Amino acid sequence: MKKEFAVDDNDAVGSRAVTALALLRLTLGAMFVWVFFENLGKGLYSPDSYAGLVNSYVERGCAPGFWKGVMSVVANNAAVMGPVQAVTEITFGVCLLLGLFTRPVALGAFAFLASLWVSEWCTAWIWELLVPMAVALSLALGAAGRRWGVDAALAKRFPNLPIW
Repeated sequence: MKKEFAVDDNDAVGSRAVTALALLRLTLGAMFVWVFFENLGKGLYSPDSYAGLVNSYVERGCAPGFWKGVMSVVANNAAVMGPVQAVTEITFGVCLLLGLFTRPVALGAFAFLASLWVSEWCTAWIWELLVPMAVALSLALGAAGRRWGVDAALAKRFPNLPIW
């Protein structure tokens, strides 16, 4: 008789899978924190630098026309959008490192990375953001915050909430 393998947090396979997701969560979180400090050091969140970067994607990239329109609005509002991007990147990074609200944060990170990916079409290597996008989506689908994360404690305290 063939044995079916169930994967949950209590068996060895499930435990390794949860550990792998936690390692991916920590890696993606570290990437966001690193990018935040790198961009901050380069001054890329300042209005002029931020607008220049976004406008370069509009001018040199091959994103769809409607998306170039969105990017133009973002560039024209760089004084607000640069700091918004800075806060977004550091928040994603810290939450992922802590394993706090991992699923919704990872879903937001996936959407954010997807928007950057489309913005950078024809200006960057296509896989540069596809791999972090896949990781973020995997974290949103899995229970990555339940291993080495605050979500583990929150899931015990509030077990009926589906976001853990």
